[in-house]
Amino acid sequence: MQSESSDLAFCSLVCNNISCNFVSVYAVIDIETTGLSPRKEKITEIALFLTDGKRIVNEFSTLINPERPIPYYITRLTGITDEMVAEAPKFYEVARTLVEMTEGTVFTAHNARFDYGFVREEFRQLGYPYEREIMDTLRWSRRLLPGHPSYSLGRLCHALGIHVNGRHRAAGDALATVHLLHHLLEIT
Repeated sequence: MQSESSDLAFCSLVCNNISCNFVSVYAVIDIETTGLSPRKEKITEIALFLTDGKRIVNEFSTLINPERPIPYYITRLTGITDEMVAEAPKFYEVARTLVEMTEGTVFTAHNARFDYGFVREEFRQLGYPYEREIMDTLRWSRRLLPGHPSYSLGRLCHALGIHVNGRHRAAGDALATVHLLHHLLEIT
């Protein structure tokens, strides 16, 4: 068993030098995109759950019009079609909501580099320098839950008994990440 000070030291590392014991709100975010490169591709869906570490205190979810066709393989994976996003807001139309909801929070995601990279790039294209502290539940899970054959969100949640409703959809994956985060906070 680790000492409390080593847990805090690791938590500070994961939270980019913010002790998780002092984080008041986590902004748990998941996105779906037209591909893997933030510079070349666009967001098609975003979900955000604000949690105090024990319960959800606010949420936001929407499809996003990527202003480009969604590749067939992405539609097969996510179920999101061009028709579904045709009348959806463009990123700039939800940007203010995202800024306001995530202000003063820790941007939390499973494989956070992916989600944060896309969100930051969308803001960069709008001329806004979006900067948040980051917590990656993937990295934290590997450290706190050793021995799992896979740390993908779906497999890890299955192993922990966390139900995922709507895999490869932003709200379903973000909600599963909230439950994973709560579990990780309970065991630290």
